[in-house]
Amino acid sequence: MSELYELLESPELDSPTLLLGLDGWIDAGLAATNAFGTVLEDLETITVARFDADALIDHRSRRPTMHLLDGINTGLTWPKIELQAGFDSDGASVLFLVGAEPDHRWMAFSEAIVDLAHQFGTEAVFGLGAYPAPVPHTRPTQLVTTATDAEMAQRVGSVTGRIDVPAGINASIQLSCAAAGIQATALWAQIPHYAAGMPYPGGALALVEGLRAFAGLNFNLGSLVEDARTTRVRLDELVANSEEHIEMVRQLEAQADTEVAIEDPLPMGDDLMAELEQFLRDQD
Repeated sequence: MSELYELLESPELDSPTLLLGLDGWIDAGLAATNAFGTVLEDLETITVARFDADALIDHRSRRPTMHLLDGINTGLTWPKIELQAGFDSDGASVLFLVGAEPDHRWMAFSEAIVDLAHQFGTEAVFGLGAYPAPVPHTRPTQLVTTATDAEMAQRVGSVTGRIDVPAGINASIQLSCAAAGIQATALWAQIPHYAAGMPYPGGALALVEGLRAFAGLNFNLGSLVEDARTTRVRLDELVANSEEHIEMVRQLEAQADTEVAIEDPLPMGDDLMAELEQFLRDQD
């Protein structure tokens, strides 16, 4: 057992799938955040382990919240990292790692996750994320994966070739799990680059549906279907106001439909993003 966590409960679970829901890394359109929020919204969970946040988190970057009453400091709410247990809609056992991405001791933290996975009999781990991509909002959100085995990478789909990018804690956990014989997969939603700076419920919807397709977990979709439909309508209205934006979306659609890269440079969509942010603020 690692000194980084305290085991609080040991419920009876049947080969629970571990879902990684730590915040603080790439999450375009808040897709992963909203996917986890939707999944956990109606679930009854218990906290089975709590990590030593003081050893893992830099409180200058993730400051606690001070609670004041008539000028009196009544206490602080500190960032947490917890492992929670629950069941999906079909009764399958699930573990949820939630809270802040650690600032320190990533390798030790990853080994602690493996230790907990072994204790509870976990055989599969899934992480969720989202990144901006040259894709149109007029097509279903696509998922790609980073995985520890070629079969899963082929099953979900992946970006081909070699890519060297900064890593989040999920990547470290993934490798530690692979070394311990636990299958670890990350599902990534591709979010239209011009809509990545604000909530994009279509991405969250794709991630929750991805958990059903690839992890065999069934969760309530909440309002994601309607929210995704509403966002699609809003984007359609905004794009229609500019010939440049119409052409950009057309090119992205052609690329998505043919799966062939377009040679002509696409507008980056900065103006559209600024207009969209203002458009959505005006709807509030």
